[in-house]
Amino acid sequence: MPTYYDRSSSSRTAPGRLHWQWLALLCLCVFLSGCGINNIPTLDEKVKSAWAQVENQYQRRADLVPNLVETVKGYANQEQETLTAVIEARSKATSIQVDADTLNDPEQLQRFQQAQQQLSGALSRLMAVSERYPELKSNQNFLALQSQLEGTENRISVARRDFIQSVEAYNTEIRTFPGSIWHKIMYSDMPIRANFEATAENADQAPQVNF
Repeated sequence: MPTYYDRSSSSRTAPGRLHWQWLALLCLCVFLSGCGINNIPTLDEKVKSAWAQVENQYQRRADLVPNLVETVKGYANQEQETLTAVIEARSKATSIQVDADTLNDPEQLQRFQQAQQQLSGALSRLMAVSERYPELKSNQNFLALQSQLEGTENRISVARRDFIQSVEAYNTEIRTFPGSIWHKIMYSDMPIRANFEATAENADQAPQVNF
């Protein structure tokens, strides 16, 4: 006796089978999301965002230097060595750029950090020089610049701290389970990030510019 294939039965079960496949795929996506598959790129974006703030605050400081030097020069022009040191340190600091493409380069980051520290030292010496000039210390323009510099140094300290913490979180994620697994499978092109290194005692503290 001939055997007939019941097409109506097959057509009724196909949509049900497709429904379960989509449900399984959705569950898989939720599971993977819960396992931290997106943690690495998320933390990487936080590193870049934190670095942008570091750059912004260092640039803010660099923008203050010309007016500060001109103000001091008006009262202490004989302090040419100190003034020249500040100008040269600013020039070097602004010439070294670190962007998202070079952020993972330890040597470039170290050069950037050293240049900024040289500018910090030069500015500290300039502030010390001002102690010898009472008229300069009482000048309203100088007082305003000094206040802005102090505030900027504090912002730099905060921005550096946030960047250091962001890099530590990112590096920890790709070195520990389960982040290390996702790193090998999906994000192997995202390297360990370089970080700031303390090169002197209290390096993360803002220089004292108060009188």
